[in-house]
This record gives sequence, structure tokens and C-alpha cells, in this order.
Amino acid sequence: MKAQSYRFRGGVARVAAWHGRADVASLALRGRGTLTPTAIERLLERLRNAGYREVVTNALAPGATLPLVDVGFAVRGRLHLLVHDLTTLPLPSGVTRRARRADRDAALAVDGAAFDEFWRFDDTGLREATNATPRSHMRVVERDGALVGYGLFGRAGDDGFVQRLAVTPSHQGAGLGRALLVDGLQWLHTHAARRALVNTQEENGRALELYLRAGFRRLPVGLCVLGRAL
Repeated sequence: MKAQSYRFRGGVARVAAWHGRADVASLALRGRGTLTPTAIERLLERLRNAGYREVVTNALAPGATLPLVDVGFAVRGRLHLLVHDLTTLPLPSGVTRRARRADRDAALAVDGAAFDEFWRFDDTGLREATNATPRSHMRVVERDGALVGYGLFGRAGDDGFVQRLAVTPSHQGAGLGRALLVDGLQWLHTHAARRALVNTQEENGRALELYLRAGFRRLPVGLCVLGRAL
């Protein structure tokens, strides 16, 4: 099902099939505006008319979740939110390269191996993450001729984002995730970002430790993924 956009005051809602399922909508809210109760009900009705029976949101800050909780959304996942000021960065790793179009399928295979079903990207999810910021950049790392990790980074104004970082499980613990992260942060710094933000699931202790060791600091307020039946 093709992704659709619905505008509301101060923002836009992007809707696509979640993991390719025609009955579950992935709802990504972008912008600084807040959905009103009327706008939410109108959006939910459009989802029902499109054939969806359930909806899952993107990661949202606490203030953005309140109108949704009021109409029956519940927390499906919690995430830490971290920030890096990009003033002190390690030297480039020298082991990653810029991604090519031909790397996309291999990157999705890595993503599927690295994350469980709820969090993994399908092709639509990766495309939406890539287009979530005006500028984006993907780096990959290979071993023995096979792509085993990738990082997706985006920039919007002064803000940089680590949109995704994934390494196939058999190659985790070898420093490849750090190499991708360092090189992505270097790209953000070179392209005038003043800070970088990343979120990671509360239960993903390995990823949290990686970000902390790379110079990120955890912010006091995290993010939530919400969902509800339609």
C-alpha cells in the first residue's frame, strides 16, 4: 500500500503499511504542531476507510503522546533519547564506505537480523527514515565481501540524527557499530550539524553502552511508541 501524507496545523502525518501488512498502519508524525482531538478522529477514520485495523506510531516525545493517549493509544515501546554535542569526535575509522543503491537489499537483510519484528525496517520503513530529514547519508561496512552493517544519518537544520545503526549479530562486538557511528557523526559535523540525537530501546543495553562510550549523554526524558486498534 502506497504511503500517504495528511497535513495538520504545524505538521504532517505520514501513513504507510507497517512491515508490509495491509491491516496495520505505521503513523509517523512530523513537525512542531500538535494534533487536535478532531484532527486525530479524522485521521483514524481515514485509516479505517483505507482498510487498516491497527495503527503504530513513530517514536514520540511525551508532549506529543498526550492527545493520542486521550483517544485510546497505549505505549508499545519505550526508548532512551541521547544527544551528542559533536565538539569532540574520534578520527574517522577508515573501515566504512558510503552506501550505494545496490546495497539496499543487503542492508535490509542486516536490519532484519539485528532487530526483532517490532523494531525492524522493511523497505518502506527504510525509505521513510531516509526521507525523514532534508539531507541523509548512509554508510556500510563489509567483511569478506559481504555487507554486515550499515548506519543511516540525517540532518535537518542544526540537528543531526542517527536514524539507524545495525550490525548482523555474527559480527557484533567487533567494533563495526562504533566505526559506522563515528563516521556518521563525522559526516554530520562536516555538514554543519551542531548536535546529534539518537534513540534506542530501553532493553537494548548494548546499543546504549555504545552510544554512551561514543560521547552521547542520556536526556532525562525519553520517547514512546504508541499503538491502538481501530
